[in-house]
Order: sequence, then structure tokens, then C-alpha cells
Amino acid sequence: MYLSNPTNTLAVINKHEFVFQKKYGQNFLIDEGIVEKIVREAGVTKEDFVLEIGPGIGTMTQLLCEQAREVAAVEIDTKLIPILSETLENYDNVTIINEDILKVDIAKLAQEKNDGRPIKVVANLPYYITTPIIMGLFESHVPIDSITVMVQKEVADRMQVGPGTKDYGALSLAVQYYSKPQVVINVPPECFIPRPNVGSAVIRLEKHATCPVEVEDERLMFKIIRASFNQRRKTLSNGLNNSPEINFSKEQINAAIEELGRGASIRGEALTLEEFAKLSNIFSNIK
Repeated sequence: MYLSNPTNTLAVINKHEFVFQKKYGQNFLIDEGIVEKIVREAGVTKEDFVLEIGPGIGTMTQLLCEQAREVAAVEIDTKLIPILSETLENYDNVTIINEDILKVDIAKLAQEKNDGRPIKVVANLPYYITTPIIMGLFESHVPIDSITVMVQKEVADRMQVGPGTKDYGALSLAVQYYSKPQVVINVPPECFIPRPNVGSAVIRLEKHATCPVEVEDERLMFKIIRASFNQRRKTLSNGLNNSPEINFSKEQINAAIEELGRGASIRGEALTLEEFAKLSNIFSNIK
């Protein structure tokens, strides 16, 4: 039984007397066309090992199993495990893992299931934990081909904007440093049970083969980026000077900004990824 329609989803929920957990941000997709399009946009083939985060009752998992060589579905809610065991019983190429994705050793999983080759990640992410999951995947340098995820629409917009816009920030820069982001589907609230209060979007993050900028100290660059946006209304100089993460004097900070070719009144939100990389490299070479 395919789950991607309201009747079948409700039948499973009622049969198992499942209660939605607000703490897990659970919203199940009930639009077959959207489910099919997500899997299609993820570019899943019979060559692929797919990591699905938050399978719910297995709506998208069923389709992923039909398209992929193998699927690992990581679900944090223990009450969903018996449901998944039932809805996925006809598929022999899926492993259900009852765990918090932030605690899963994804590199080990990729090694065991895919000989260490890049994996594809597909997810309908709880909105409250979107950023930690995506950044965790990137920063751990797990071998990833692409991440195709359902997120809150404003978060998807934030990931792909450039300097000078109100949505531009640390998340935009981090995502664009590691990947090429593209919103592929906008999803209205009525496509879910229960209906969320906000619109959603599916964004595909295609991992860069090589990062678009050369940076000597990646961690320092992200410290600078965070400090620049923590106090958006302040100048870049003041933002860096006020940050406990930045261990340079006011004079060194001003000299670095000047070497970058920007004036003293510039704000962090005006800098491109290339400029943040250059500024980081300037700081790296301060003796």
C-alpha cells in the first residue's frame, strides 16, 4: 500500500493509534506528486545508497527503495519503528535505524554500505533542527553527493541568497561554501498532515567537487562569518572586535579590513563569500 495520499496515511495512523509529537516537528507528506518529484529531483538511481532522515511512516521511503540500490532510514521516534517495519516489509533493501541523526556516524555508514563513495541524502526535516543537521553533514566532511531536503520556505530562501539582502547570513555563506543550492519545489501547507503554519520548499544542495574559494583556515573563516552576523547592525569592525571567538586587536582588525579594500564602515552583510575567504586568509597571515 502506497502511503502518499491522505486516506492511506490516516489508515496507518489510526491503525497504530499514532500521536504526533510536537517535539519532533512531525508533519507527514500526503501529496503523491510532491513525493515523486522530491525523489526525481534527488536524482536517485539504482547505483545509489540513500540516507533518509526522518522517514515518518515511510511515505517517501517506499519510493526511495524502488529507485535506489539501498536505503538507510534514520528515525528518532521509537513509536514509528513498528509502523516502518510494517509499511516497508516488502522491501529488502532498507535498513531502519532508530537514532538521533546528529549521533549517527554517517561516515562509517557510508563506508559500510557504499564503500566510502559519496551518498545521497534525502529528508523531510523538522524545521527546528534544519540548520544543525545540514551543517553537521557538511562540516563532518562525510562523503556526500547531494542533499535534497524539505525545509521551511524562508530557510530555503536564506540558503540561496547573496550579499545585501535581508535573508543573507551565516547559513547562506556556509551552504554556498560547501554546495550549489537550488530550490526545486515550493510546497503549500495542505500537502501535510498535520498542516504546518508556514510554507515549505524542497532545496537541493549539490556538493561542490572543490570549494569555490581557497581558504587557509576554514574554522577561522566561519568564526569571522558568525561574528559578522551576530550583530547585524554593527559595522564589520565592531562585530569582529566584540566577538569572543576573534582573538585579534582592534588595530589588527581594522588593518585587515583595509587590506581587503573595504572602508571602516562596511557591514558583514555586504561581503561576498570570496571576500570572507580573503579576509580570513589575511588574518591567518598575521604574525
